[in-house]
Amino acid sequence: MDLTELADRLAIAETLALYCRGIDRCDPEQLAAAFTSDALIDYGDGARPIAEVIPGLMAGLGSMRQTQHNISNTVMRIAGDTARAETNCVALHIIPAPEGEIELVVGGRYLDTLHRREGRWLIAERLYVMDWNRTAPATMALSGGLFDGLQRRGARGSADPAAAWWAKG
Repeated sequence: MDLTELADRLAIAETLALYCRGIDRCDPEQLAAAFTSDALIDYGDGARPIAEVIPGLMAGLGSMRQTQHNISNTVMRIAGDTARAETNCVALHIIPAPEGEIELVVGGRYLDTLHRREGRWLIAERLYVMDWNRTAPATMALSGGLFDGLQRRGARGSADPAAAWWAKG
């Protein structure tokens, strides 16, 4: 592996991580920035243009109190300005419900085709494969014991502590 391929792999990994950040912060601009403008996304319900997908994602995920998408085990193949990547994902969703919050945990894989455009690697096509899921009453504790001293909590958009942290430059 030469330095160019290593740099490409790191740039692709950054794009995949920024997708997770955009989706978990419910930030439509950051989410869109991970994709080509003509990207097609198929989460299992048919391929649709990214411009159609993002509003639905923001509505669905925005109704949840919190999500966290964790990616790992990416296998990549790069050929010129095109790459293919298969990436494992485990995503936690905290969903408000009348009987109390629900924890939905989903495990799956992103099958991505990426293109290098103007020096950046962007997702041009995404197929999502769900491998497993689990739904149960939420068990998250926010107070008591060790949690009493932890007052900084993740949030959506600019309310997240990372927004101010990154703004410091």
